Amino acid sequence: MTPRFDAIGVVASDLAASIAFYRRLGLDFPEGADKQPHAEAALPGGLRLMLDSEETVRSIDPEWQPPAEGGRISLALLCDSPAEVDTVYADMVGAGHRGERKPWDAEWGQRYACLVDPDGNGVDLFAPLPGPAQ
Repeated sequence: MTPRFDAIGVVASDLAASIAFYRRLGLDFPEGADKQPHAEAALPGGLRLMLDSEETVRSIDPEWQPPAEGGRISLALLCDSPAEVDTVYADMVGAGHRGERKPWDAEWGQRYACLVDPDGNGVDLFAPLPGPAQ
């Protein structure tokens, strides 16, 4: 038997704020999920993003404490085009979410931008840049 990668788990200090953030990025959480202690959204390829409230984690491990320095993970979302990177970044920042790095053309051939979710986790937006005409 070989374990297979199935889900990404994030502990949210404010579950409703985290669900709103990821919904704005297009993830589909069930209606009413923001009132539950645990929420999941299906991701492409069969993976899941799981969000748990701090209270839920403490009910399992009463000594658990959140990291002092914010998030320690980064999620990367593929956009359809470089223009979509710019549009999604502007939409998220315009809605009051924190942008860490404005869109730029990265040397590795992608349009890239960095957001921060409500708990300090990095959320990168990227799309391949057009290649040279052939």
